[in-house]
Amino acid sequence: MSDRGQVAIPPTILIVEDDAEMRDLLGEVLLEASCRVLGAADGDEALDAFLRTDIDVIVTDLMMPGMTGSELLEEVRRRRPDVPVIIITAFGTIESAVEAMKRGAYHYLTKPFRMEEFVATVSAALRERRLMQELSALRAAFAGGDASFVAQSAAMRAVLETITRASGADTPVLIQGESGTGKELLARILHTRSRRLGKPFLAINCAAIPETLLESQLFGHRRGSFTDAREDRPGLFQQADGGTVFLDEIGDMPVALQGKMLRVLQEKEVHPLGADAPMPVDVRIVAATHRNLPALIGSSSFREDLYYRLNVISVRVPPLRERTDDLVPLLAHLLEKHGLRLGRPGCTVAPDALEVMRRYAWPGNVRELENVVERALVLGVDNVIGLDDLPDTLLQRPRADAPPATGPLPIAELERQHILKTMRLVGGNKAAAARLLGMDRKTLYRKLESYRIGDGPAPGPDSPQS
Repeated sequence: MSDRGQVAIPPTILIVEDDAEMRDLLGEVLLEASCRVLGAADGDEALDAFLRTDIDVIVTDLMMPGMTGSELLEEVRRRRPDVPVIIITAFGTIESAVEAMKRGAYHYLTKPFRMEEFVATVSAALRERRLMQELSALRAAFAGGDASFVAQSAAMRAVLETITRASGADTPVLIQGESGTGKELLARILHTRSRRLGKPFLAINCAAIPETLLESQLFGHRRGSFTDAREDRPGLFQQADGGTVFLDEIGDMPVALQGKMLRVLQEKEVHPLGADAPMPVDVRIVAATHRNLPALIGSSSFREDLYYRLNVISVRVPPLRERTDDLVPLLAHLLEKHGLRLGRPGCTVAPDALEVMRRYAWPGNVRELENVVERALVLGVDNVIGLDDLPDTLLQRPRADAPPATGPLPIAELERQHILKTMRLVGGNKAAAARLLGMDRKTLYRKLESYRIGDGPAPGPDSPQS
């Protein structure tokens, strides 16, 4: 059975069986298949292990004293529906096993079964889970707000390389950059490339929530701990247990809460409001800010010890004005994304409008560019976005260091750049690129030939695959 993610981590299988001899036998077979194996004698012990450990597949007997396999399945499905559960059953309980499958079990095996069949079933469950994780990662990369993922420029390629290298560990990451540069998207990419893929990714904006509510949101509370606390409520760190917490605008976190954040980083535990004792949590923390944290430290607005705990791996996201190589592929991407949504597919940008965009400073970064494209598609009257479709701010405020005007860029270059970007994203796989571009393979091959994107090494670091 193969490893998962960026790091060679063996898959973890939890075997739940009240027969110790059978449990040990199944465990030995999976150990020989290069799995990490945990055992539990009953459902309660299994649930405790499941909540404390990153489990890839659960194999459980159906009929056990106390919590049955069906009841354990319900608990797993409620908490982590992505974890496959394989049911082991005797002949007389097949109907119950079939009923369990209707409630979400991956498969069932009837005793006695051959060990080859057992290993094959577990392997299939692992493969399916890995495919679902990869699909989730692709959706995260291509879903709404994904424009910042475009990385033609050397600066953004360096950022993505750092994010990829950092994903293999649980070290805190501090992402710094102006508003609208895509800091949350980078945090999500970090999560999807880490071993925590499949676990929660939860984000909170520390500047958007009043101080009186932020502590409860982050750390949770007990019933009666304050007015209107009518029931126990887990905080963000408990809800994200096993996954990643993204703390946006960490520079705006009240100083009174920064000490509690430091405890989470140092002790890996939280103390809910009104609780008698702290509770352990297992989360990776990714923080982001547009503010100058060292300056805030100097004004006593940010704790120095918290800064050094967060700033283990620092990532600076360059503003759009520093990554002009990304402007054209970003435009191509946004025109396709919003054009399809607004019923305006196939729109392009006139050369003079593109030159204005190229010379603009983009203080709002990619978010501002996306707003400009959406506005032009809504208000425009034909399939070419011209100067009249741009807001006045772009026409009146060219940046002081704008490069000298060059010859007009052909509109076809937008399509070429978009195809190049897509080919890079899929590692040169033409079939996958055709699906993402919404065209058949013959059309893609014709365009590749037309734009002289040859059959040699694919654009980007990976070799092409047809």
